[in-house]
Amino acid sequence: MNLDALIWVLLPVFVAAGSALLSFYIMQARMEVAIAKERESLAEANAIINSSKVTLEERTKATEEATRRRALDDFMQEFRVEERHYFRENRSAESKTKAMILQERLYFRNIPLSNWVEHEMIVEENAEVSQVAKGRSIFSGNKLPQDEGAVIRMPQQPAAMSHIS
Repeated sequence: MNLDALIWVLLPVFVAAGSALLSFYIMQARMEVAIAKERESLAEANAIINSSKVTLEERTKATEEATRRRALDDFMQEFRVEERHYFRENRSAESKTKAMILQERLYFRNIPLSNWVEHEMIVEENAEVSQVAKGRSIFSGNKLPQDEGAVIRMPQQPAAMSHIS
């Protein structure tokens, strides 16, 4: 009977130990699944953060570039060219020539950046004034046309002003 009592005492201990091991392994597997899900959600969150970071940097660069471009455009809009013209007739014994004098000056806001630049263009009798002056500006981005009749010269200072400079 001694052996019988020992089996009845040890059997619940073995069952309890087996149940404990079984519940330990089940809980271990559940924890690994939970950790895997957390790692997956963490990886997704990191990917979203990284993509947001990249798009934010790109937007920042694009905004800075647009601001820089807008500032340069605004700065360039402050430059202007003032033009004026008049006609001069040169009469000589042999011929009579009519010339249009076009004067230009470059300004930044109200500040002149250059002296008056003169263009002297020979005008034919039936030529239009707007066509003669077209494309002659020094300050525009266009090249001057090759024309032997055009003379570009700087205006001379009056004698009264020469002692100032």
